[in-house]
This record gives sequence, C-alpha cells and structure tokens, in this order.
Amino acid sequence: MTAKLSLRNVTKYFGDTAVCNGIDLDVHDGELVCLIGASGGGKSTLLRCINLLEPIEDGEILLDGQDISTPGIDPQSVRARIGMVFQSYNLFPHMTALDNAMLAPKRVLGKSKQAIQPEVEHLFDAFGLADRMHQYPDQLSGGQQQRVAIVRALAMQPEVMLFDEITSALDPQLVGEVLDVLLTLKSRGMTMVLATHEMGFARQAADKVCFLQGGKILEEGPPKAIFEHPQEPATRAFLARALK
Repeated sequence: MTAKLSLRNVTKYFGDTAVCNGIDLDVHDGELVCLIGASGGGKSTLLRCINLLEPIEDGEILLDGQDISTPGIDPQSVRARIGMVFQSYNLFPHMTALDNAMLAPKRVLGKSKQAIQPEVEHLFDAFGLADRMHQYPDQLSGGQQQRVAIVRALAMQPEVMLFDEITSALDPQLVGEVLDVLLTLKSRGMTMVLATHEMGFARQAADKVCFLQGGKILEEGPPKAIFEHPQEPATRAFLARALK
C-alpha cells in the first residue's frame, strides 16, 4: 500500500549539526504516528521540514508519491494540503475565534465568507466551541485557544495534520480536552503526525510510535512493542525517565 506521506533520507543541518539525519518514515492514510524523544532530538524540526517551513539539504518528502521538497515548489499549495498546529496558539488577538479560523481559507483559497462560514461554524460546534466563536483569544482559556488553533488548521480541509507539542504549554487540567480533539480526528480518519511528551496518549492512541534521538529515528513500531519491549538501550533509558 502506497503511503500518504513518505520521507526518504531527509537531512537537515543547523550549522554543522544534523538535526534530521537521514530520516525515513511512512505514514499511511488514517494513521496517527507519534514522535517521542527528549527535547532536541529533531521532532519539531522534522515536522517543520514536512510543512516546508525548513528547507532540507538532502532526501525526499513525498505526498501521494509527489516530491514536495523540490526547490521552487509553491509552499502555500503544500500547506493547503498539510496543516500544522504549534505549541503556541498564534491567534490574532484583535480577531474573534471565528475570524481567526476563517482568515486562511479566505486569503489562501480565495473562498468567500458566505461559502466557508457554515463549514467553520460546524467545526466549532464539533469541538465544543460553539459558544466561544465570537470571543477574542484573551477571553479564552489556553485549552480553548489551542482548540481554536486546531479548528483554524482544519478549516483549510487538509489531507494531513501535523501537531508540534500542542499540549506542552497548557495547564495539566487542560491537556485532556485538546487530546480529545485528536481522538475525534482519528475516529474520522484524519492522517496525523504528532510530536508529543504525552506518553499515555501515544501508548493509547498511536498506530505507530517513533523514538527520535540525535536527529534519527532509532526505533519505531506499534505502541505495545515500543513501550513494553523496546529494543534500543536509548529507548529504554528515555522511557524509564518519561514514565516515572
């Protein structure tokens, strides 16, 4: 089966440091792939490379078999298909939650407000934010702001979603409401790659878990294999610390 997203020998340097060092990864339609590992292992940079926020030095990033990392390709056309949500919400403070979510479809896709507002309002309703649509970011909790950021990304109707440590800036009691959104997306068949420190979520929800260290995927497999029978000493050491 052809993968929806394939990485082949993806290499990215910052100075003399290889932050992505020959990474190979396949993500199939409807899969949730969790990237785990200590900070600095390359998880966030890898997501940024997939979304073309960072150019790669070597390798290929294939979406439906097409190399999207080719120099000169229009990054906006790729980002319309691959959405990304960051640790910081990056909502415009002078715009309501609804206006934040409708901005990109209007500007990038050229859709009218009348065409997209019903779709976006449906997303707000689906993720428990119907009563928050007309509020400004500073009137929302951190968990609500992060859910708005997810709605904003979904408003572009992407084929793949990338999530970069989206719960790490939240108070512990707010983490669950954001992870519930990911479970809903998984149930709807969204293809997702998630960099996370939430080991319980990765163990419960992922189809595949990848352990990154030093810019490499040292080990990957089903959650049960990674969490219960890790093969690499570095994976065992990381999990011993992370699961305390």
